[in-house]
Amino acid sequence: MLCRLVIRDFVLVESLELDFQPGFGALTGETGAGKSLLIDALAFVLGERADAGLIRSGTQRAEVTAEFDAIQNPEFQAWFAEQEIPLEPGEGVLIRRVLEAAGRSRAFVNGVPVTLQQVRAVGEWLLDIHGQHAHQSLLRVDAQRQLLDDFGQLQKEVAAVAESWRTWSSARQLLEEAGKRSGDIEARRDALAWQLKALAEVANDEADWGWQAMGEEQSRLANATSLIEIVQGTIDALGEGDEPLLSLLSRLEHRLKDGAGMDVRLQEPTDLLQAAHNELSEALTVLRRHLDRLDVDPARLAEVERRMGLMLDLARKHLVEPVALPALYRQLQHDAEQLADATDIAALEARVATAAQAYAEAAGRLTKGREKAAKALGKGISEAMQDLALGGGQCRIVLQPFDGDGSAHGNERIEFQVSGLAGSDWRPLSKVVSGGELSRISLAIQVVTSACSAVPTLIFDEVDVGIGGGVAEVVGRLLAKLGERRQVLCVTHLPQVAACAGWQWQVSKEKSGNAGGVFRSKVSTLDDAARIEEIARMLGGVEITARTRAHAAEMLRLEP
Repeated sequence: MLCRLVIRDFVLVESLELDFQPGFGALTGETGAGKSLLIDALAFVLGERADAGLIRSGTQRAEVTAEFDAIQNPEFQAWFAEQEIPLEPGEGVLIRRVLEAAGRSRAFVNGVPVTLQQVRAVGEWLLDIHGQHAHQSLLRVDAQRQLLDDFGQLQKEVAAVAESWRTWSSARQLLEEAGKRSGDIEARRDALAWQLKALAEVANDEADWGWQAMGEEQSRLANATSLIEIVQGTIDALGEGDEPLLSLLSRLEHRLKDGAGMDVRLQEPTDLLQAAHNELSEALTVLRRHLDRLDVDPARLAEVERRMGLMLDLARKHLVEPVALPALYRQLQHDAEQLADATDIAALEARVATAAQAYAEAAGRLTKGREKAAKALGKGISEAMQDLALGGGQCRIVLQPFDGDGSAHGNERIEFQVSGLAGSDWRPLSKVVSGGELSRISLAIQVVTSACSAVPTLIFDEVDVGIGGGVAEVVGRLLAKLGERRQVLCVTHLPQVAACAGWQWQVSKEKSGNAGGVFRSKVSTLDDAARIEEIARMLGGVEITARTRAHAAEMLRLEP
């Protein structure tokens, strides 16, 4: 839910910090006090367009910060990860927006600078404002489609359609490209075949014919005679010559060992000499094994040098290092396989047909689910409208088939339509002119779909325009019912609506004490006694009598 709102130098607000509560809350106050400023501030912080006129007179910038509690939605969390914005599990979202006098606007989400588009995307998950055409998700075609699909619990069908559409689109694209570029593809295949043939000898067996391994072998073969002389000479000096070093070390080791019996301090050099003798003995063994493998082989040397020369030529032609030839060979093999698939027109056509059939079946299942959900949702909204001073008004959800192949969202466009308002025929919800009618229709929709809608906080403005008496009480009760599942804030001038709220704020306007002072908006949290006074004011006007207060107290005792 919306937990906290901090406003600085915004229109008539100098400084305001509000801590929100769950459930249904009412925002009341006299006309002109600035009740709409809170909604304007929320719309501003959630990305609505703004100009310098929103900055309080005499100051250089306006700033609004909104803090939201965490919502457990995998898609919401995935969006944050995709945008590289930190969102720790269980932690909330902090949105801050600053407007400079020069007109520059900056926005931050969890401390990260973001664009207004990103802010709007976050806001659509968190809060919906009803009653104004701005920031009104129910007027968007995609939002109406999602609302219907959520109401019908069609998430699996929607995902199946999207996946089958992607598969079908990919298959059609491959077929189209194959038809347009068949000649180019064949030429490319021939070129790849020639390149692969040239590379096959030197790049298809990296373990035996790696560039580094061949370089090492070439060095050994080219210097075989010198290496044999070096190794044999070292072997003679260590253990096979006229006066081998190991024999001398052995005699010295025995003499020191005798001396250590007479002087213990000679034990350490005796041990070191013995260790040296062991290391040299091991070296002699290794050298003898190595000598057995050394051989002068001119034919092998010629083969290795021929192959290395070939690799150098191929590397220059392909503009790579010789060591990269095996990887290039594997990439060209993959490209050749892809081109082979791309030129098999019959196989591509079969793939397209299979994908089209899969899409048609998935979209058909989604359409049936939507038709069933549309009837139930339209009926529920129409029934709710009758209680909201929209008598005779009806709502229906129309599935308008697309021309052509459909879309990733199915075979139809979803549109909410209403009729019976001021004698009107059926027309889209977006064409409802009256803000009050639109707000109450939105209220009816939200009440019916509250169990499935994802937005946790709802703000209602002007829901009580043109109504009163029993209808006003019905509006209040519907908002209270909606507040059982969501956080709801309603700007109202009707006491019947305010009395149904679980908590209440009062907006007032006061003038600063300075000479030529300006008016400022103030928001007060009302306790039980203050709520009685405010409800009494809304009931009785300027003069509040004891009877009016009693009536107000009675209204507040009623269970919403």
